[in-house]
This record gives sequence, C-alpha cells and structure tokens, in this order.
Amino acid sequence: MQAIGQAAKRAGLKIPTIRFYEQEGLIGAPERTQSGRRLYSDADVRRLSFIRHARALGFELDDIRSLLDLSDHPDRSCADADRIARQHLAGVEVRIQQLKALRKELARTVASCAGGSAAECRVIETLADHAWCEAEHDAPPRVKPRSRARRS
Repeated sequence: MQAIGQAAKRAGLKIPTIRFYEQEGLIGAPERTQSGRRLYSDADVRRLSFIRHARALGFELDDIRSLLDLSDHPDRSCADADRIARQHLAGVEVRIQQLKALRKELARTVASCAGGSAAECRVIETLADHAWCEAEHDAPPRVKPRSRARRS
C-alpha cells in the first residue's frame, strides 16, 4: 500500500486529479490510515494509469467509466469497447478535418497581412467581419489537455 503522493507519481497524475477520479467514481474509495490518509494498492495504481492513458487518448469520463467496467468483467465481449473506441475515433477524424480547415483559413489570413497599422490589418478585419473568410467555419471542439485536476 502506498500514500496518494507515491500513487500519483507512479500513475503519472497529480494528487487533486486522483481525488477527482475518486469523486467521479472511476476509482473506489481507498483504504485509509488511522489518521485518514489515503492508501492505494498496486491494482489502484494500474487503474489510475488506465484512466490517465484513456484521457491522453481523448476519451471522455463516461466512456472511460464504461471501459473500466468492461475491464472489471473480463468474461464479457469486447464489442462495447470496440464500439466506444470506434465512435471516439470517428469524433477525432471530424476534429482533424475541422482543424485542417481552420489551419488553411488562418494561414490565408496571416499571409494576407501586409504589416502597417492596425487600422488596416487584415487579421483584425477578418476577425471583426467573417465575410473576409473564404470558407464557412466554426471553431472545432476544444482538444482537452492531458491531465488537469478538474477536467481529467
């Protein structure tokens, strides 16, 4: 058994992130010392590492919860895991296409900048008036950071 700091280090997470995962029910309530300090087993650390890796791949917490449930029941079919992963991959592909279009529009806008005063700046004009853009676009969904205490 190990304290939360050691478990965090081994799993590559921050302590508040582990507490958040516990609150979200992704990991069970750990054992505690008489003074109330959390203690984690090697199995807990493996589970935390699983969660960290899934988050690094962009999976949402609900999907991770489902994947953990499947992992906890190795006799079940992996069809649900496959479905979850395929849906996530499809979402990633959509974001990639959106980001490519965004990159193209942004590169065109930057290339049109001739320097000079802000009053005549094409970048500012384009941001102020969408009509300067060549293509219709919305900002793609934000790519989530790897590990943050409240968002991971």
